[in-house]
Amino acid sequence: MNLFNKMIKRTLTTLTVLFILTYTGFGQDVKVKWYTIEEAIELNKKSQRKIFIDVYTDWCGWCKKMDSGTFNDPTIAKILNTEFYAVKFNAESRDTIYFGGKPFINEGPNGRNPHQLAIALLQGRMSYPSVAYLNEQSQLLTTVPGYMTPESIEPILMFFAADAYKNQTFEDFTKQFVSNVKSQ
Repeated sequence: MNLFNKMIKRTLTTLTVLFILTYTGFGQDVKVKWYTIEEAIELNKKSQRKIFIDVYTDWCGWCKKMDSGTFNDPTIAKILNTEFYAVKFNAESRDTIYFGGKPFINEGPNGRNPHQLAIALLQGRMSYPSVAYLNEQSQLLTTVPGYMTPESIEPILMFFAADAYKNQTFEDFTKQFVSNVKSQ
């Protein structure tokens, strides 16, 4: 085989592999599109969705584990990107945040004090990580504390995304729920 034919064969093989990887989903990372609270509220005015708020701290090991594992799961990332405006909120932020027409601040004198908005979202139960779920009118539906795996957070996400919370209990919803998370 001459050099030209070898190059053509190698190029076709490379293109075939790239085609397979592209159209089977391999090699494609689905990442969560994270917003600030203010961005999510503005986006929600134009196209309504529920708001998912990951309340974390920089020092929280379980928060980092959720970032690297749970939120990197392609099924979870897809749900968050299509059904919610996903927000990451550092519970110890020093920023002034306007929410519901009111400013929220961190009044603490040092770095490990909770932000007023974190206190409001978590209803004073300061546990990290925690997830606050808001409806399309930016009203708090509930807060779920603690580390969650992709398998444990998926039914909660879908319970709210499908508005099932309006007419059934979470327990009833999970009896019929079919997961799309691929086992690791």
